[in-house]
Amino acid sequence: MNTATAANLLYGDVEEDLRASVRGLLASRCAPADLLRRVESDQRIDLDLWRTLATQVGVTGLPVPEELGGQGASAREVAVVLEELGRSLAPVPFLASSVLATNALLAAGPGAAGVLRAVAEGERTAALAVPFTAWPDVEPTVRATGGGLTGTVRSVAGADVADVFVVPVAGPHGVELHAVDAAAPSAVAVTEAVPLDLTRPVADVSFDGAASTTLTDDGAAAVRAALLAGAGLLASEQVGIADYCLESTVEYVKQRYQFGRPVGSFQALKHRLADLFGELAVARAAARYAADTLANGDPDAAVAVSVAQSLCASTAVHAAEEAVQLHGGIGMTWEHPAHLYLKRAKANELALGTPGRHRASLAELVDLPGPQ
Repeated sequence: MNTATAANLLYGDVEEDLRASVRGLLASRCAPADLLRRVESDQRIDLDLWRTLATQVGVTGLPVPEELGGQGASAREVAVVLEELGRSLAPVPFLASSVLATNALLAAGPGAAGVLRAVAEGERTAALAVPFTAWPDVEPTVRATGGGLTGTVRSVAGADVADVFVVPVAGPHGVELHAVDAAAPSAVAVTEAVPLDLTRPVADVSFDGAASTTLTDDGAAAVRAALLAGAGLLASEQVGIADYCLESTVEYVKQRYQFGRPVGSFQALKHRLADLFGELAVARAAARYAADTLANGDPDAAVAVSVAQSLCASTAVHAAEEAVQLHGGIGMTWEHPAHLYLKRAKANELALGTPGRHRASLAELVDLPGPQ
């Protein structure tokens, strides 16, 4: 008899309360005008907002057990936070620290408990030292030598504000997972790369004899778990991006008049927005299913994640493109945030596996034959 529990795609009361808390904070601290000013400054990541999210809302430790300093929540609650961060493009390292690094630390087991507690309680910000485009596995470019860790990892998300790096290392018996203190300037060098997404910088991280602590000897499994969770939950951020773009565009076309009537009353625009609404509904269902399978340890999680990424990445890009176009002249300017949403959507399309790579992964998972 099949005892599998049916997936729940609805938002619970606790999830809606969490959403209200995060959205209220972001509305007061990360309005579009604030975001536009910040991306033109030297400090693109809002560390004050990040500390507030950690201390007042407790988002840094959502999926971490309470005995390790976390909230004991699940991937479903993390997904709700990512939806809201996607809606506002909040420049905080939540995905890098509280999703990718935290899931790697959770999978690493008891050896990572000390680092995990510091990250969950908001005392330290972590970054998983893998390329942000990695999927589904990572070949380590850092090696352990007698004098410490040596090697370079390209395009690491959250590296510029990380206090600790969680590093896959090529060891003598396979991939290990190490922790490296970022406050070692002679041994750790962080070089910011030219970003496509101004609200989520990436950087190259070089280790030259860096001292480290071994977290687990099975680093490959820990990294794989982190990438699976990261890709699945990134889909919820992409839903948040698409949701904001659709909502703001509908509001704009109601107010913009042409030939004595709102441009939103033109049938061609109605059809475009209706099509986008349908796409968003499907993408949201896919993202919710991915989050639900991750929360429940469902064996279908890998399939759900690749389905979600195949849909949600493209939906976010389409929604951002429509926002730029349907906002008319103002949508083409730097003074309007539409370009930031398009850049985030395009960068996310490359992150943690492109839609094409996820479709290839999905084909293998469901035994579809390859090209003949």
